[in-house]
Amino acid sequence: MARLLPLFVLTLAACSTASAREEGLHLPAPAVDAAPATGEATAVFAGGCFWGVEGVFQHVRGVKSVRTGYSGGDARHANYDDVSDGDTGHAESVRVTYDPAQVSYGQLLQVFFSVAQDPTLLNRQGPDQGTQYRSAVFYATPEQQKVAEAYIAQLTAAHAFSRPIVTEVTPLKGFYLAEGEHQDYMRLNPYTPYIAINDRPKVLALERIYPQMYVAQWANGR
Repeated sequence: MARLLPLFVLTLAACSTASAREEGLHLPAPAVDAAPATGEATAVFAGGCFWGVEGVFQHVRGVKSVRTGYSGGDARHANYDDVSDGDTGHAESVRVTYDPAQVSYGQLLQVFFSVAQDPTLLNRQGPDQGTQYRSAVFYATPEQQKVAEAYIAQLTAAHAFSRPIVTEVTPLKGFYLAEGEHQDYMRLNPYTPYIAINDRPKVLALERIYPQMYVAQWANGR
């Protein structure tokens, strides 16, 4: 344990101390979904430390790239040091670029609510606390807003969770890329204690609960 301490301390430089995370929950598919489309589409989510959320979506079939960043605040404070203070309005977020012919926006929401984070936790996920770790769906179009709000209503009516869903559905005002060391973090640092304890179980839950949506290969960042 003593020899692992320096490595453990290094992981705290970004996303706080580690603790066990609950396994994912199988949820019904969205009854309301985005219309079929071709080409590329993007979605922005926030659900705790962006390392784990990024890692989950990098294993979803049809996802082309995932980038970590900051949403909810302004450009001037879009950096890790400021966001870590918890008073910039930003949340650690991910931008998912995907092929809507292979995976729908509703299916991404299904993964987000069931595997990537716990939508009943207010301003915290796992060991991380503060508004920068809040649960949020940042919608870029009226259709995304409609699908997200309808899915939350669907899950609430079905009593899918034992506690109320606190995920914000809010307009996307901007997405600001995080620093290079926060991109592809799980893929590049699979054995750090934080990843092994908090984030690797999310990917395993995706594979177990939604095998039809899981791919072993990591989506390429860009």
